[in-house]
Amino acid sequence: METLDSLGPRICIMGPSNSGKSTLANAICRARGLKAVHLDQLSHLPNTDWILRPAEEFVALHDEEITGSEWVIEGNYSRLLPQRLERATGFILIDVPTTISLYRYIKRCWGNSVRHGALEGGRDSVKLSMIRHIIGATRLNRQNYQRMFDGLDIPKIQIHSQRELAAFYRINGLNI
Repeated sequence: METLDSLGPRICIMGPSNSGKSTLANAICRARGLKAVHLDQLSHLPNTDWILRPAEEFVALHDEEITGSEWVIEGNYSRLLPQRLERATGFILIDVPTTISLYRYIKRCWGNSVRHGALEGGRDSVKLSMIRHIIGATRLNRQNYQRMFDGLDIPKIQIHSQRELAAFYRINGLNI
């Protein structure tokens, strides 16, 4: 497994909803002094129940963030991925089982845990549409992400399980 040091100062993290992307991004940023960019925060209006920003506003915010010299950007938003990959120096794909993503989603909504990458002023609640997204979109996206990952020519890491994710944290001196 590649180490975090091999990924450089501009890292993309992708994976299924509720797989741990935001938590990992924040851990890397704390350890390396980089800026965390959470695409959900750019895509949605703060102080709402996940209401989308106008598309052109999201694109402008996204494109502004990727011009920076050091960042960790987490989130999928595949239509904007080419711009991110053009600037990225490293890539992490978290590909944990769907059951883990569902568990993390329910725990996040019903627990009092801190949500990394949360919307300002927002509160997560269990939504059938999100459960359907986790179950349905994950299966389709998993194949697309794998093809994209296999074709990358930058340093990359793929994490397949909670055990591998924990090992990545440990090997790289990261704390949640």
